Amino acid sequence: MNKEKQRKLWTLLAAIAATMWGVSGICAKELFNISPEITPIWLTQIRLIISGIILLIAAGVLKRHPIKALKNKRDAGVMLAYGLFGLLPVQLFYFLCIQEANASIATILQFIGPFFVMGYLAITKQQVLRRLDVFAAIMAFLGVFLLSTHGRLDQLAITLSALIWGLLSAVGEASYTLIPVKIVKRVSSMVVTGWGMIMAGVAMIIIHPQMPHIPNKPEVWLWTAAVIVIGTIIPFQLMANALRYVKPATVSLLDAFEPLSATIGSVLCFGLVMMPMDWVGTGLVIVAVLALNIVPKKINIKFMNK
Repeated sequence: MNKEKQRKLWTLLAAIAATMWGVSGICAKELFNISPEITPIWLTQIRLIISGIILLIAAGVLKRHPIKALKNKRDAGVMLAYGLFGLLPVQLFYFLCIQEANASIATILQFIGPFFVMGYLAITKQQVLRRLDVFAAIMAFLGVFLLSTHGRLDQLAITLSALIWGLLSAVGEASYTLIPVKIVKRVSSMVVTGWGMIMAGVAMIIIHPQMPHIPNKPEVWLWTAAVIVIGTIIPFQLMANALRYVKPATVSLLDAFEPLSATIGSVLCFGLVMMPMDWVGTGLVIVAVLALNIVPKKINIKFMNK
């Protein structure tokens, strides 16, 4: 297969991976609707630990030396921080927002994570913001305003807790993007993510050891498996490999399939009624994030491992 065909194939697969992340949010909503015993905390624990184990096994098979990565105390500390302050909040707060609202709102709110990265780099690294960056940030948060209020100043269209969880998941997405920037240059991203997931999952069990009485129904385990496989294992592999053939800026643009698939899926599967202002807000957020990739930045950061 020539390079052009490979590029087209992996561009398509990257779009499929982003779509899978959006669909996994819908699967999580299905789970929460089955029983109140199925909580975001339980689902996060299960997803982190099982996904982490699978990734580390795969890393071992591919000879990425997952055990060796723990021998360097500094690297182990970074992976722990990555798990606790990156992977844990980005997943837990995302599921909490889904439970309070829906997969569409949760995914769109999380999608503004790059703007928190941009703000952090501007403050700590004195990275100069382009006019386009500032305009895009205003556009994104205007979109969030429209989504959360339907354009009315006297009411919230979603609960305050859903809005807070969604924004915290965006902050978590920013932190899990920034923390491993240096370590992934030395250690396989599969290893870093696998250990980060396991460390975060174990920490959650220590903090919250009470396990709920999960209904032993086929649909429970089916949707749980879907969240783990469709929402983590497959898209992670697709995105990681796509970056070998497709420009990071192009892959970032394809991330727009995530909120789009979550929104369309929520409308089709749950009868979510989208007001005109909701569609406008969704469009503003997606266009604003895509605008960040119009001109390549000196620091190129890619979001993965949703």
